[in-house]
Amino acid sequence: MEINTGTESRAEDAVVIGAAGLTKVYKLYKRAIDRLKEAVNPFKRIYHEDFYALRDVCFEARKGRTIGIIGKNGAGKSTLLQILTGVLTPTSGVLTKVGRLSALLELGAGFNPELTGIENIYFNGTIMGYTRREIDDRLSEIIAFADIGEFIHQPVKTYSSGMFVRLAFAVSVSVEPDILIIDEALSVGDIRFQIKCFRKITDFKNSGKCIVLVSHDIGAIKRLCDSVIWLRDGQVYLNGDPEYVCKEYMSYMFYDGTSKENKDTQAPEQGAGAGEAIEWEDVRGYASFGEGGAEIRRVVLISCETGRRINMLKGGERVKFLVEADITGHITNPGCGITLKDNYGTYIFTINNYIYNVQIEPFTDTLRLHVEFDFQFPNLKSGNYSFSVSISDGTVESHIQNHWIHEAYVLQLINSDIRYNMGCYLVIDNVDIKVNTGRIEST
Repeated sequence: MEINTGTESRAEDAVVIGAAGLTKVYKLYKRAIDRLKEAVNPFKRIYHEDFYALRDVCFEARKGRTIGIIGKNGAGKSTLLQILTGVLTPTSGVLTKVGRLSALLELGAGFNPELTGIENIYFNGTIMGYTRREIDDRLSEIIAFADIGEFIHQPVKTYSSGMFVRLAFAVSVSVEPDILIIDEALSVGDIRFQIKCFRKITDFKNSGKCIVLVSHDIGAIKRLCDSVIWLRDGQVYLNGDPEYVCKEYMSYMFYDGTSKENKDTQAPEQGAGAGEAIEWEDVRGYASFGEGGAEIRRVVLISCETGRRINMLKGGERVKFLVEADITGHITNPGCGITLKDNYGTYIFTINNYIYNVQIEPFTDTLRLHVEFDFQFPNLKSGNYSFSVSISDGTVESHIQNHWIHEAYVLQLINSDIRYNMGCYLVIDNVDIKVNTGRIEST
């Protein structure tokens, strides 16, 4: 059941979304005929299984607050948003909303591909309950924010995905709703547009509006949200402080759905803390290539301070990257290296024994190779990164790859320093800046 009061409380922290026991159940049939058999069966025999997309979800969202919703694919995030926006009706539970709601969900949702950008502004605005005059008053602002040039007069079916989301976001925020819901849409636009969107979201929040943000970008969730809901198997698993909830979620995701306490560990290895076990990443079967003669078996990044595996960093920590491989052929001039890339595939840095003039004796027999790279992890902007690992034969200028593992190890960098999150990879220290002022002489 949904209740929309249509009025807004004057209290600064008034509840604008209230969810109590929201549950959405789908009936799953093994065969199409089972649906008919169940409908006409005189003994009310059940031929379906209940699938709970959401189960007893409860939370509150208040004015001037941003709520983040995280969870892996299939956790129920989209179902919850569709209920919040009125696209779906919950099987049970009560939903209350105060004020106008605008949503930026699936790419192009609410747009008619045959209509032009201008026509879709009016079409989408009408769906959200605005009059033509209200849209007229905001039309120039929407066009300016979308910034898609003359394409505003072309059918949206000719738009790129970036142009789609530009127009959709411009409409969603320019109509000044009381509640703004965003589902992963901001990851489509270019970096300049994303920055503009984040700035708009901050202004929107500061004006006392409520925002519900769904994203897999944990850095964005932590920067923008006042609280975070972690949905797991359709239920609220955690709800609270962004730092804590995101940390627990990332630990869950990086440990294959099992917490550290319950994960089976390997026997203690060199580099682990006293009495600790290293939780290796088994990379056999990962995407790779090479000429043969070596097989990288497992890798792990550990903290030099604790000796434990880490998948989340702030930057600046002392770490060790461990590599274990089986050597099965003759390698005359062995090389072992690691390469860090961001989620766009951009190379950040490479470390290997060739570059640092560390000689490894030729491999002439079958053996187990263990390599440690000890270094200080650089300060980088928040985001997802991955290590590729390689074993080669030759020199830094000319070599063959015996075995290369793509994205062997993934990690999340969460850096709260604004200098790095503005996109700077390096900060110049000991900078002397002098500022002088003088009186303006009248002329």
